[in-house]
Amino acid sequence: MRDLIVCAFTWALRLLLPAEGRHRTTTHSPAPTPAPVGPLTEPVPASPWTRPWTGPSSATARAIFTAPETHGLTPEQRERFYATAWAENGYDYTYVATSGVHQAHAGACT
Repeated sequence: MRDLIVCAFTWALRLLLPAEGRHRTTTHSPAPTPAPVGPLTEPVPASPWTRPWTGPSSATARAIFTAPETHGLTPEQRERFYATAWAENGYDYTYVATSGVHQAHAGACT
């Protein structure tokens, strides 16, 4: 008797709730074919990791940032030392101190 009830209940559920979605299907349908993709209109930018590193080595950066001359300097003086050391090696020091060492004060350029 239980089997008959379960079969009737299963039949009613399948009738009322048809299988939808990938995980509810009972038959295997072929995967949809993707739409053809035309040529890309924009070229994909090259990854920066495909070319060799052109910046300073880690030893150079470590030598600049751990130089013993900077231990007694104020943050502004230390920032100027870093910028000068990078310039001597041929690199731009683009980092700005939090105190605004490399920034023009308001009203200075009037």
